[in-house]
Amino acid sequence: MLKWYTELTKGEKRTYWACFSGWGLDAMDTQMYALAIPTLLAVWGMTRGQAGILGTTVLIMASLGGWIAGILADRYGRVRVLQITILWFSAFTLLSAFTNSFWQLMITRGLQGLGFGGEWAVGAVLISETIRPQVRGRAVGSLQAGWAVGYGIAVLLSTLLFSTLEPSLAWRVLFAIGLLPTLLVLWIRRHIKEAPVFEQTRRANAADRPSIWAVFESPTRVTTFKAILLTFGIYGGNYVMITWLPAYLKLALHLSIANVGGYLAINILGSFSGAFLNGWMADRFGRRRTFIVIACLQAIAVATYTLASITLPVTLVLGFVLGTLQSGTAAGTGAYLAELFPTRIRASAQGLCGNAGRAIGAIMPTMVGLFSAKLGLGAAMGICACVSYLLVVTAALLLPETRGRDLAEVVQTSGAESVGEERELGNVR
Repeated sequence: MLKWYTELTKGEKRTYWACFSGWGLDAMDTQMYALAIPTLLAVWGMTRGQAGILGTTVLIMASLGGWIAGILADRYGRVRVLQITILWFSAFTLLSAFTNSFWQLMITRGLQGLGFGGEWAVGAVLISETIRPQVRGRAVGSLQAGWAVGYGIAVLLSTLLFSTLEPSLAWRVLFAIGLLPTLLVLWIRRHIKEAPVFEQTRRANAADRPSIWAVFESPTRVTTFKAILLTFGIYGGNYVMITWLPAYLKLALHLSIANVGGYLAINILGSFSGAFLNGWMADRFGRRRTFIVIACLQAIAVATYTLASITLPVTLVLGFVLGTLQSGTAAGTGAYLAELFPTRIRASAQGLCGNAGRAIGAIMPTMVGLFSAKLGLGAAMGICACVSYLLVVTAALLLPETRGRDLAEVVQTSGAESVGEERELGNVR
């Protein structure tokens, strides 16, 4: 399944690891908040509704950050803007450690979200434009495993810190460690080059400066809105689980800190595996079919996990399945969004569509926080997640298939089809 990696060039491998590491460290900084929720509820007396609002704020700001970073990347280069976004989200994660109120943390987390959304958008475009079409789905999809790695590091750090320090200090130290990703920037500056397709397009159209509203111009805007619906469903469902699963395990299932870490480790291992599963399926069976199958399976798994009466051992095993499918839906967005839009607006489209979906999907964690007061935490999580995955299926049915598309040949997009060459590589393995 990993034979494709051995066939990459040295430059492709370096770009792959730069984007993998950036996404993983982004995940580490972002998931620190989810792991600190139970402590903040106790130390600051925050309500679950306020905790949900904090989670929503960072995702809304991520949509703005992704769009801004994408516009800048289309004008000034992917690699340069990637470095800026990593520095940005690291700095504001550190500043979160020094907050003393709900409002202060909302400001620092919101600003951190700008870099969080920007890093994903620019990194996804850079790797999509660097990797050749035959293995793009597997290469870009596997980057989602970086999220699992980063999340796993955050869980290990939180488990260690909350087991050895007072909770009121542990969460601050956890956020302070979020400065570490800045070290990655030094390596990127020395080893990573711009994608050839971007350089060629920039040289050929040196005077072309697309409007910031270009993604909403005809005939692109129809595809833009459909892509946003797709990512809304994906991230709405996923962020329900990412934001609330640690709290669910502790508050609803009454697990200890050590046991929560163990259960999350199984979930994260599944998430790591799901990234590779999606990439293989997307290159083998097509992008749309993969989204539909994985979203349907995830809805069933989430409903069983949160709404059914199951034993703790079953919860542990199902946590692996949840992680696999959760990562599987998100892993496909990077390559798919890149294949829907032309190079001149690809980064801005990727930043907007990917992160607008995050922003709208951010409603779901807040809804869980509010609904849990009447329905219970598990029921609220299950209902909100399942509705989200239904939207994934709907959007996938409306969008075109793009497997094997040469990004240099994507000229423009319209409602049901893309103008440009679309090659179906049914024999790709």
